[in-house]
Amino acid sequence: MKIGSLQIEQGVLLAPMEDVSDSPFRRLCRRYGADIVYTEFISSDGLVRNAARSFAKLRIEPEEHPIAVQIFGGDIPTMVEAARIAVESAPDFLDINCGCWVKNVVARNAGAALLKDPPRMVAMARALVESVPLPVTVKTRLGWDRSSIVICEVARMLEDAGVAALAIHCRTRDMGHSGSADWSWVARVKETVSIPVILNGDVTSARDVVRAFAETGCDAVMIGRAAIGNPFIFRQAKTLLRTGVEEPPPSPNECIAVCLEHLRLLIEYRGNEQRATTEFRKFYAGYLKGLPHSATVRRHLMTLDTYTAIADSLLQYAEQLRMLPALAQHTVSLSEPESVCTD
Repeated sequence: MKIGSLQIEQGVLLAPMEDVSDSPFRRLCRRYGADIVYTEFISSDGLVRNAARSFAKLRIEPEEHPIAVQIFGGDIPTMVEAARIAVESAPDFLDINCGCWVKNVVARNAGAALLKDPPRMVAMARALVESVPLPVTVKTRLGWDRSSIVICEVARMLEDAGVAALAIHCRTRDMGHSGSADWSWVARVKETVSIPVILNGDVTSARDVVRAFAETGCDAVMIGRAAIGNPFIFRQAKTLLRTGVEEPPPSPNECIAVCLEHLRLLIEYRGNEQRATTEFRKFYAGYLKGLPHSATVRRHLMTLDTYTAIADSLLQYAEQLRMLPALAQHTVSLSEPESVCTD
């Protein structure tokens, strides 16, 4: 897959996710093997109006590259101005969000609302391609609803407009996250265009990544919700792609060590311990998934708002897990290194 100067084979990418794919999480995912990461989606109106929240999302650390900044909006001149602002943060490429299905985005004629008016989507893409020096890509869905799947036609028009790559969430807007993603459309789009096509939707494991490449011929696979609290999925996917061998799941101690590192990074990034510990609560389910008595531990963690208290609780839990015979063979050091990645 080639996007501008980037050349990546069988790429496994971190999807843009609001309130999830911030800088600390992107850094962890890159370290664990994500080939490209995306920012949270950023409001074009917010950038043009100099909103602090929008500009904060443009903060990129050197170790996050390759990275795409994703912006959304319904007004083409505003999107062009926002794109020029976003370029100043020096991402590797820009991405246009044409797939967000939530009501407050669609109501602004942005995100998946553009699927109701493909010519306007294409006009927006063309305007950005012509206005910025970086490659421009698009992330979208199959169509507005299941009676209006237009992805093949849209893909052709976007390629003609100069878009460098297309990521497809294989559901329609009316599905949201319900139902099953229909990967077959990616294979059809691959027959239609020559630009890279990235598959997204229902990729929940390393096996899914391998299957997506094999079944659709996609150029890259994008992982969203399955990566929340689980950056290990990128290492697992890359290992399986490279060797054909599934690596074992991360040990309980590795999960807890990385969870605490992630929290430390977020506290440093936010500069506000209470805010960071509150925001972080969405990640506990992923990091502790499948561990004994984790539901009880999560409920307790939800009441804590300092790093010290959270670390004490998790390290005590890790010590309890170490005493379980079935888990003993998988334990690793619980010291808190700067980096726990071996990949």
